[in-house]
Amino acid sequence: MTISIDPTRLSGVKRSSTYLAMRSTQGGRTVYSLRVPLADLSVILPVPNPEEPDPDNRKVDRRHAKDFGDYLHRKIDWVAPALLARDNGGCKFDGIEGAPEGRLGYLEIPWSVGALSPLSTIDGQHRILGVDIEIKTLTEQINKINKDIERARSEDRLSQLRQQRDDLLQRLQRMDSEYVGLDIYLEPDNIRSRQMFVDVADNAKGISSALRSRFDGSKIANRTLDRVMDHALMKGRVDLEQDRMTTKNPNLMGAKHVADLTRAVAVGVAGRIGKKRETELDDAAVTEAVHKFLECITEAFTDLAAVADGKLAPLQLRQQSLLGSVGTLRVLAGTYHVFTQEMDLDDEEITEFFRRLNPHMNAPVTSASIWRTTQASADFEINASAPVMRTQNLQHLVDVVAGWYKNPPTGL
Repeated sequence: MTISIDPTRLSGVKRSSTYLAMRSTQGGRTVYSLRVPLADLSVILPVPNPEEPDPDNRKVDRRHAKDFGDYLHRKIDWVAPALLARDNGGCKFDGIEGAPEGRLGYLEIPWSVGALSPLSTIDGQHRILGVDIEIKTLTEQINKINKDIERARSEDRLSQLRQQRDDLLQRLQRMDSEYVGLDIYLEPDNIRSRQMFVDVADNAKGISSALRSRFDGSKIANRTLDRVMDHALMKGRVDLEQDRMTTKNPNLMGAKHVADLTRAVAVGVAGRIGKKRETELDDAAVTEAVHKFLECITEAFTDLAAVADGKLAPLQLRQQSLLGSVGTLRVLAGTYHVFTQEMDLDDEEITEFFRRLNPHMNAPVTSASIWRTTQASADFEINASAPVMRTQNLQHLVDVVAGWYKNPPTGL
């Protein structure tokens, strides 16, 4: 009896993956552009170790990486830019016949196994680690539930565990079915590859807090931004790009500062709005509360009324009044929160109290000012035009000012 064996059927372990890729040129280097399942990232790219940083890259923050994995879970409509990697020459590109200029083909990438990995990460370490943490966490949870299912006796418990497992399996399946972009730069030279990382870091323009406040709709303080800015005091006087109010900035504040005021009115000057609190707050109610606060301070302070009426420029306000300081406005917003939420004062009572502060808002602060002759002195320096901006100082100042409602200092 003759036995015929087809050796082409015997592949053994193949330590590589092949993807459809576009080949192009950038900066004189060959670049392969492809889409990769999330689950493949830790297979073809080295998973960064927070305890052992890559000498050619920055140290990764495990918590930040985990946040990306959590983001993938929370946001079904997640979005992320392409990762950037460097190929030392180990990848193989096989062009598809008929493709224009050989730009489309099959890219074979050896797996990232110890020193065998041809790829190193230029940009995207936290996303790679975050996906890896998410996959391992889901796998551990599924394995634990499988053991619990074996031990379960009641049908109710079995049903509950199976539902939990199905939910976890669905999340795990998303790692296989959803893709992220990957651009691979062919660069055999180690010295030049290090320069690539520096160039990417130098040319990246981080998103400012002002832009984040405009576009990050996951936070109520940002979602309500446009409606809050519609108030007469702010309309046309909010910088939508910059975070800092320099001496030459013609605006009253930046978008980030509007969000800070909103948080101060809603939860206090040092308060934070966590995930649970986000779900409890109503956008319309928060917007109305901030508008009421703005009405109070516009009626109480003559300089702010002049700004709202277009009679006083924010630049001039910053030169002559503490009210030109975002820190002072945050303190007033935090005080408004205490008055409404803890002391149950109405807007008329609050406005009347703020009106008593009006004569004391001249800047810079002098040694005779109530900001230096009272407990507030810990939060204002002589000749300052703004309070100390540390959160603990702003909170202390809120406590001091709110306490003046019942126990006013001399001259107030």
